[in-house]
Amino acid sequence: MPSIPPSLCDEVIFENTYKEHIEPLRNFMYYKCGDLNEAEDFAQETFTRLWKNCSKVVLEKVKGYLFTVANNIFLKAIRHKKVVLAYEQQAVSSKNAESPEFILLEKEFMDHLQKAIAELPEGQREVFLLNRIDKKTYGEIAEMLGVSVKAIEKRMHKALIKLRKTIGPNI
Repeated sequence: MPSIPPSLCDEVIFENTYKEHIEPLRNFMYYKCGDLNEAEDFAQETFTRLWKNCSKVVLEKVKGYLFTVANNIFLKAIRHKKVVLAYEQQAVSSKNAESPEFILLEKEFMDHLQKAIAELPEGQREVFLLNRIDKKTYGEIAEMLGVSVKAIEKRMHKALIKLRKTIGPNI
């Protein structure tokens, strides 16, 4: 009568297989992921899958099966982390430029800036708007207003200081 080959579905054989391979498998996973707790989880998940498929795995090939399954579990976890990270980054970037909160904050800032510019003395406001909105150089502005470039620089400097004081806390 031929003898029946040992099966991994036998709890004693499975326990012996576990004891023999858990440490090398955990170390393998630790080398791959660098986190001992995660390595332990991967190793446990691998043995759970081995138990579910014990009737399909030949005892002589159990080591190859364990390391292949563990590697696949690790790769699946990496893919999952990439998807989660991409989703989180997408959520953050879409929230920044298109969210109602961002649009409202931008509108409030622009209103505050316009009010602050309107409150500047006429000479400073004129120089500021000609330079920053109309993109005129200090030389062009000086020629237009009939004053020196140094006077334009001084007006611009005072305008920027006042604007920073007015809108600074809101930036």
